[in-house]
Amino acid sequence: MEMDFSEIIPALPALWEGMVMTLKLMVMGVIGGIVLGTILALMRLSSSKLLSNLAGAYVNYFRSIPLLLVITWFYLAVPFVLRWITGEDTPVGAFTSCVVAFMMFEAAYFCEIVRAGVQSISKGQMGAAQALGMNYAQTMRLIILPQAFRKMTPLLLQQSIILFQDTSLVYTVGLVDFLNSARSNGDIIGRSHEFLIFAGVVYFLISFSASWLVKRLQKRISV
Repeated sequence: MEMDFSEIIPALPALWEGMVMTLKLMVMGVIGGIVLGTILALMRLSSSKLLSNLAGAYVNYFRSIPLLLVITWFYLAVPFVLRWITGEDTPVGAFTSCVVAFMMFEAAYFCEIVRAGVQSISKGQMGAAQALGMNYAQTMRLIILPQAFRKMTPLLLQQSIILFQDTSLVYTVGLVDFLNSARSNGDIIGRSHEFLIFAGVVYFLISFSASWLVKRLQKRISV
């Protein structure tokens, strides 16, 4: 069978809509994951055994199960939880449930990145800030976390690239991302092989280019 990629050009608008969905999932998952991951990291670094153990259990749990399972769970669980809270049947789409799943799952990985970044900062800076009359919250917000985030930016970006690739798993709940759009358009036209090859090339180019930029950034930061 001869390969014919000419049918991809008319389907580009539909493929672009799928890519927009993929980028939305990634951006919202990264932002929510970093925020929640930072909170978890501070809990793990807390002197409170309870907070530290709770955060540790969360991280170990989500890092021990596949993302595909988490997506399916939240797709089924989010409407149930909202109904339990509000007492009403609140319609929740696949997009919302997937965003929540990505945030919760990625938070476990971002937590460890943030924790390592905070621990890389000299403990003397904490003591110096306290000597100046700053409390713990002020020290973390104004001194420790800004330096830690600068150091761990390449790792955060690398994890974001991984999430970009993992967004393709949303096909399990019927969400039309870039890969699902390529697959469905290819099936309709009868050129599924060509469309999947095209999707693979796009994923490779974006991920490879982003990884290259992250390496350049890492070199600049290290210098």
